Amino acid sequence: MKPALSPCATSSFLYYSNFLGRFFIVKTGILFLILLFHFSAGYCQQKDSIAPTQSIDSSFQQIDVSALSPTSTHIQDSLLQIKKRVRLVAISNVVGYAASMTGLYSAWYKQYPQSHFHTFNDIKEWQQMDKLGHVMSAYGISKGSMEIWRWTGIDRKKRIWLGGITGAAYQTVIEVLDGFSTEWGWSWGDIGANMIGSGSFIAQELAWDDQRIQFKYSFHRKNYSDPTLNERSNDLFGKNTVSRFLKDYNGTTFWISVTPKSFFPKSKIPAWLQISIGTGAEGMFGAFENIGKDKQGNINFYRPDIKRYRQWYLAPDVDLTKIKTNKKGIRLLLDVLNIFKFPTPALELSKGKIKFKGIAF
Repeated sequence: MKPALSPCATSSFLYYSNFLGRFFIVKTGILFLILLFHFSAGYCQQKDSIAPTQSIDSSFQQIDVSALSPTSTHIQDSLLQIKKRVRLVAISNVVGYAASMTGLYSAWYKQYPQSHFHTFNDIKEWQQMDKLGHVMSAYGISKGSMEIWRWTGIDRKKRIWLGGITGAAYQTVIEVLDGFSTEWGWSWGDIGANMIGSGSFIAQELAWDDQRIQFKYSFHRKNYSDPTLNERSNDLFGKNTVSRFLKDYNGTTFWISVTPKSFFPKSKIPAWLQISIGTGAEGMFGAFENIGKDKQGNINFYRPDIKRYRQWYLAPDVDLTKIKTNKKGIRLLLDVLNIFKFPTPALELSKGKIKFKGIAF
C-alpha cells in the first residue's frame, strides 16, 4: 500500500507536474517549429546549390511547375520565388502556432483546474461524436496546410507530408493540454482519431493526388419544446450559435462524401456529384448519461428517460472544388465551403426506422 502524500507534498507535486507539463508542451511546439525551419532552410539551400549549367528539365523535377509565376522566365527567378514563399509560410506557421496555442490556453484551459499528467478513457462519451470531430479537424487542418505548401512550389511528396503531419501535430499538442486538465485527460481514442484524419488525407494524396473520399460537416441549432432541455443546453453548450456550433453534438452531423467520377473517369457522371453517408446523434445532455451536477456535486438535472440514439443518413452531395472558375477568390471560397455538406434531401435511419428528410444539414 502506497503511503499517502502530505498536503504540502501533494501541492508541490502538482506544481512541478504542471510546470513540466507546460515545459513539455512548449518543447514539443519548439521541436515542431525547428523541424519546420530546418526543412525550409535546407530546401532553400538545396535550391541555391543548383548550378546554372544544369538543364531546365532537371531543375524543374524538384518543384511544382503549376505554382510558378507566369512572369518567371528563368529558372533562377523561379527558385528564388519558391525560396521566398517557403520562408513566408514557415514564419506564418510559427506565428500562427504560437498565437493559436496561447489563445486556446487563455480562453479555455486556464479557466479549469490543472493536475498532474493523466490519461482518460472517454471512448463512450457523446456517442463517439467527439471522436469524429477529431477525425474531421485533423483532416481539415492537414488539407488546408498542404494547400498552403502547394502555393510555395515545393515538390509534391514534401507538401503532402508537411500538410498531413501539421494536422496530427497540432491536435496532439491540444491532447497534451487535456492531459494536464483535471476535468479531462490524455485520450488514446482522440489520438487514434487524429491519426485517422491526417492518415486518410496523406494516403489519398499519395495514391491519387486527389481527395476522392472527403470528410464533411453540417450543423443545425436544436430547440426543444421542453424548457428544461433548453436550459440544460444553455448550461452545457452555451447560449449563442457559435458556441453551440462548436459544442452541441445533438445538432451535428459528420459526413463521408465519395466522388464516383474519380473512380469511373469514363462515365458520364458529373464530376461535382457525390454520394454521402452521414452520422449524428441526439438525446445527449451529458457526456456519458443525461445527468447533471452542480459544483457541490448535487444532482440538478436528471433525465434518464430521454433516449440517446444514433442517426445514419444517405444523401447526394456537391463537390464544390470541382466547379470550374478562373477567379482565384472564388476558387478559395469554394475550397473553404467544401468542408460543409451541401443541404440536400436524405434518407435517415434511426430508432430502427427509415424516414425521408426534405433537407438534411
